[in-house]
Amino acid sequence: MADSTHSDQQTSVTKRGGGDPATRGRTTIADGVVEKIAGLAARDVVGVHAMGSGLSRTLGAVRDRVPGGGGGKSGVTRGVKAEVGEVQTALDLEIVVDYGVSIADVAGAVRENVIAAVERMTGLEVVEVNIAVSDVKLPDDEDEEPESRLQ
Repeated sequence: MADSTHSDQQTSVTKRGGGDPATRGRTTIADGVVEKIAGLAARDVVGVHAMGSGLSRTLGAVRDRVPGGGGGKSGVTRGVKAEVGEVQTALDLEIVVDYGVSIADVAGAVRENVIAAVERMTGLEVVEVNIAVSDVKLPDDEDEEPESRLQ
C-alpha cells in the first residue's frame, strides 16, 4: 500500500508546473493596440485616401500642431474603433476613398487586410469589420491640412 501512495505522490509532483510554458498565464491586448494594427492595415489598401471624417482629420491636424495639444486619437488610430474581448474583437472603420475606385472593392480589400493583420498579430478572432465611407477625395481637392493660425 505504501508503494501505491508513493507512486501517486510522484504523479502529482510531475504534474505540478507542467504543460506548455506558453499557456501559463493570460495575455490581454488593449483596444488601442488593435486599433493601431487595423489603422495601418486599412491605410495599406489602394483606394483608401484617409481615415476618419473630414472634421476629425481637421481637428487632429490642428491638435498635432499645437504644443502639448495631444489628447485625441493619433493619426494611426483616427477613424478606427475596436472592442476587444478575451478571444474576439470587432472593429468600426471610417474611411475616405479616392474618386473613381469601386467602394465595394475597396471595402472588401480593407476587411481582408485588417482581418489578416489583426488575427495574425493578436491571435484574436475578428468577428466583424464595419466600414463607413465618410467622403470621397476628388482629384482636384486640396488636402485638408489646415494652415496653422498660431505663430
